[in-house]
Amino acid sequence: MKKVGILGGTFNPPHTGHLVIANEVQHAYGLDEVWFMPNQVPPHKTVDVPISQSDRLAMLELAIADNKQFRIEKAELERSGPSYTYETMKILKDMYKEIDFHFIIGGDMVEYLPKWHKIDELVRMVKFVGVSRPSYSTESSYDILYAETPQMDISSSMIRERVKGGKSIRYLLPDPVRVYIEEHGLYGT
Repeated sequence: MKKVGILGGTFNPPHTGHLVIANEVQHAYGLDEVWFMPNQVPPHKTVDVPISQSDRLAMLELAIADNKQFRIEKAELERSGPSYTYETMKILKDMYKEIDFHFIIGGDMVEYLPKWHKIDELVRMVKFVGVSRPSYSTESSYDILYAETPQMDISSSMIRERVKGGKSIRYLLPDPVRVYIEEHGLYGT
């Protein structure tokens, strides 16, 4: 059975931390691929800097272009309303019956798991893989796998703030993504 990791997020913008997490989990659990799944409307946060879906997709495509085992899954972008993982994974499990899904989450989401929509059903559908993140615990009452990853305190919000403040974002994200942000005037450039 094919093993696929799912890494969800707003990817506003995608950064080095996302890529390191995907790579580390892929190798730790022998995943055939990792699918990056941008949210439509994340139910747990408000998007303070709205940018177009096409800009987020373009940046994500640039970020993963050099890894043939990374791809984009648009299931949540093709639905309306909040992006509940349970609903999305139900759709993906129906579409790809031969895939064993591993849903990758950071320490911030490990702590938040008890509040996830239909979490008890969801943990029976997918294997969760938690990765540590600075300032968050990876302790959970749910049966989840863990992957050690280098601690990188990089976030999309921090990158947006740096751009807005005219600070360098070099090396925090792939260079083609940085160039895209600059060329398209995103986040106040």
